[in-house]
Amino acid sequence: MNMSIAEKALAQGNGILRLVPTWVPRSFCVPGRRIKLHPDDYYVLGGERGGIDERWFSSTTPAENGPLTGEHEGLSFIVTNDGEKEERVLLKDAVESLKGDLIGERLWNEYQAWPMYSKFFDNMGPLPHHIHHNDEKAALIGQKGKPEAYYFPPQLNNHGGDFPYTFMGISPGTSREQIKECLMNFTKGDNKITSYSQAYRLDPGTGWDVPPGLLHAPGSMCTYEPQKASDVFAMYQSLVNEAIIPEELLWKGTPEESKGDYEQLLDVIDWELNLDPNMMENRFMKPKPVKSIDEMQEEGYIENWICYKSSAFSAKELTVLPGKTVTIKDSGAYGLIMMQGRGKMGVWEIETPALIRYGQLTNDEFFVSEKAAMEGVTIVNHSTTDPIVMLKHFGPDNPDLVL
Repeated sequence: MNMSIAEKALAQGNGILRLVPTWVPRSFCVPGRRIKLHPDDYYVLGGERGGIDERWFSSTTPAENGPLTGEHEGLSFIVTNDGEKEERVLLKDAVESLKGDLIGERLWNEYQAWPMYSKFFDNMGPLPHHIHHNDEKAALIGQKGKPEAYYFPPQLNNHGGDFPYTFMGISPGTSREQIKECLMNFTKGDNKITSYSQAYRLDPGTGWDVPPGLLHAPGSMCTYEPQKASDVFAMYQSLVNEAIIPEELLWKGTPEESKGDYEQLLDVIDWELNLDPNMMENRFMKPKPVKSIDEMQEEGYIENWICYKSSAFSAKELTVLPGKTVTIKDSGAYGLIMMQGRGKMGVWEIETPALIRYGQLTNDEFFVSEKAAMEGVTIVNHSTTDPIVMLKHFGPDNPDLVL
């Protein structure tokens, strides 16, 4: 049955699937209220779940939110409607059914899955200094490593929140023993680990590359975050914005038999990466045009690479100028989220909602099959004044990514 729904959806959209909004709460965060969810719905799942501060895109990755996690939390659904009834199927199940017909033979043969997802995370304050494990360390708890990247969409950052600065890495000259002392002091209040880090101001329209093993404390800007299909992490900071971080999150990525061993925590850290004296030069990302800006404007659009330093994923920002019709070709399947404007994309009406109720369908999120991407997606901007802006997230080793 799932396969027939997936096939029906792919045929109905001529290779472009319409996705249902996927909202994810985090118990340790305070929502920044910039991801267009209705003000009454940020705590709709109950106070014990925390506020909804994330929306996940093109996700076949379940959220790791503890014992209260919902059955399909973090997973994207496809929706199809034949005029009589609406049907839904998990994107994960559609990928498993359609295989290379959806994500392309290259990715299916290598991963047998869609190996990335993206999200908005939207916090009023900073997140704790934390780390994502590499493949080797994550495998010890049956997960995959997690590289990620940040981009700060101007459309969602009319204000920067309480602390629009991100800590990255460990200050050069810091010793392993100094960090170990911070970790051993985790239950004593503020373990002061950010005393050994450096913060960088966040600017809308720019981004950062965050490989696994890099300690980082994301700031309070609303962030678009492509990443490998994993939700592995551990919190290394015990107090942030006067909120205590539970000790269980320090050991979250540690095998049961190694909990309590601080050397295990220290070994998760990529020391060369963290002590890099050229952190800004090596990890910061400014948008890079995919080709000549004059040439693109002549054709009615502007497209920039916005996440391009990881082989595990990449992302682009596409702007279609007012009143223009363009056909954009890509060499791989991708998910997309609308940031601005309205119009038509293939057979679909597309629009950017101002406010979304929890459970409401939208026309702002889609998944484009490899075949449709390679044949070219035609986008019509219905507005004479407002550009269409969308963010596009791609899987590993994008053939088009040549900088």
